[in-house]
Amino acid sequence: MEKFKVLKAVAASLPLVNVDTDMIIPARFLKTIKRTGLGKSAFYAMRYDESGAERADFVLNNEPYRHAKILIAGDNFGCGSSREHAPWSLADFGLRCIIAPSFADIFYGNSFKNGILCITLPQADVDKLAAKASSGNTAGGEFTVDLESLTITAPDGGTVSFTLDGTKRTNLLQGLDDIGLTLQKVDKIASFEEKQRREQPWLTA
Repeated sequence: MEKFKVLKAVAASLPLVNVDTDMIIPARFLKTIKRTGLGKSAFYAMRYDESGAERADFVLNNEPYRHAKILIAGDNFGCGSSREHAPWSLADFGLRCIIAPSFADIFYGNSFKNGILCITLPQADVDKLAAKASSGNTAGGEFTVDLESLTITAPDGGTVSFTLDGTKRTNLLQGLDDIGLTLQKVDKIASFEEKQRREQPWLTA
C-alpha cells in the first residue's frame, strides 16, 4: 500500500448527504475481485447519462476537479451495503482523502485498508473547506493534507486541524495494510510453524 504522509492536490466538493456504496459504484460493476479498472465506474449514475456520455453538471467531470485527489463530502458518506469495491473504485479513480462530517463504519474501515485517509470534521469546518474548493478565488488551488501534523491547509492558507486513531495514522504513514502488518511478523509465523511441525507432525502429514 502506498504511504500517505503529505498530499497536495485539488479538492472537489460533493455536498450530498447519505451517499451510499451503490451510488459510489453500482452493483452491476461488482463482477471482479481486481482492485484496478473500477475508477471508470465510480459515481457512475452521477457521472454519466443513459447514453454513457459525461454529465456536464457533475463536479468530477469538469476541470480541474476531474483530477481531484481530495473529496469534500456530506454527512454519512459510504452508507449502505458493505462492499469493498466502493473504496477500490475511489482509489482507482485517484482519490486519496475524503473529508466529511461522518462516515459509515464499514466504509470507513475499508478505506483505510486501501490507502484512503478519511477525515471527520464538524459540519462547519467541512462547509468552509467546501466553499474554498468551489470559490472563484481558490477553486482549483491545491489543498495540503498533512498526516504527520494532522492539518489541512486550504489554498488561501487557512488551516484546520483534525484527529485520527493512532493505529490508523501509523499504518497509513508506513503504508501498511492487513497483509503488510502480517508480513511484519513473518519470522514469528515461521518459527511457530516450525515448532508445530516438530511437536504436532500429524497436522502436516
